[in-house]
Amino acid sequence: MPPSALPNHGLQDYRALLNGFSQIFLLAHPGCGLLVLLAIAIGAPQLLSGALLGCLSSTLTAHRRGYAQADIDLGLYGYNGVLLGMLISLQFAWSALLPLLIFVSAGLSSLLLAAWMQRVRKRQWLPAFTFTFVGLSWLLLWLAPALQLELAAVIPSQAQPLDCWASLMAMVRGLGQVIFLDQPLAGVCLLLGLLLADRRVACWALLGSTGGLALALYQGLPQHHALTGLYGYNAALAAIALSQVHCRPWLPALGIALALLLQPGFSALGVPALTMPFILTCWLVIATQRLLHKAAAGLM
Repeated sequence: MPPSALPNHGLQDYRALLNGFSQIFLLAHPGCGLLVLLAIAIGAPQLLSGALLGCLSSTLTAHRRGYAQADIDLGLYGYNGVLLGMLISLQFAWSALLPLLIFVSAGLSSLLLAAWMQRVRKRQWLPAFTFTFVGLSWLLLWLAPALQLELAAVIPSQAQPLDCWASLMAMVRGLGQVIFLDQPLAGVCLLLGLLLADRRVACWALLGSTGGLALALYQGLPQHHALTGLYGYNAALAAIALSQVHCRPWLPALGIALALLLQPGFSALGVPALTMPFILTCWLVIATQRLLHKAAAGLM
């Protein structure tokens, strides 16, 4: 390899890591990824090291396994690692086992995602989205007692009255909750990142978060959770995903409603919802679309 190629390769790795952060919002844009990093540093600096370690581990695993460089450069092997690193750092008290747990689980997420993407491309499986993050997170939370992991102390957010300002802050908080942040400034930073990458996506993300908030309040769901953005983040992700695939605006709007309807069911089951309502929403819409296309093709 000529010396002139080395800096470019390093630049590509750097872009792949930043794209891994932006892929949390289904985008491949280094500038957006940098603003996601900044949002974490603003909203929860104690989670930043876990996010970086998770992204490095999942991306490095993809490199070592020889997966398609184009997929690595797009950040497709980074975002699950970021989310796992943040969740582990958030949920468990610090111990010497924590960095190893992040490294191993993030690396495993790349192995699982690679197998899934192969089946998507060859057998028309439904997209994985963040399913490897959700599945591994549930497994880790279930194994926590066996691994002697102590849950971190939860600091409750302050209750606030329902007014115009609180509602505006809840809209951007819904974006922040995608990555476990409830600080409005972090949400604003994420919105700027989305605007930098794709203004249409940013609009749908904000509409999704706003729609989730409005529907939650209308249905009488806990006001405190609504105002901290907990009913907005799945709706925002569903709106982003469906707006990228379908030009018809009613489909992302349907996704917003479906994501909110599915989310309370996980609380009833005693399982953290994480991003599973978003995943199920997209799977339902995509599977229905495929069935309708097959039915239409059969009538022709």
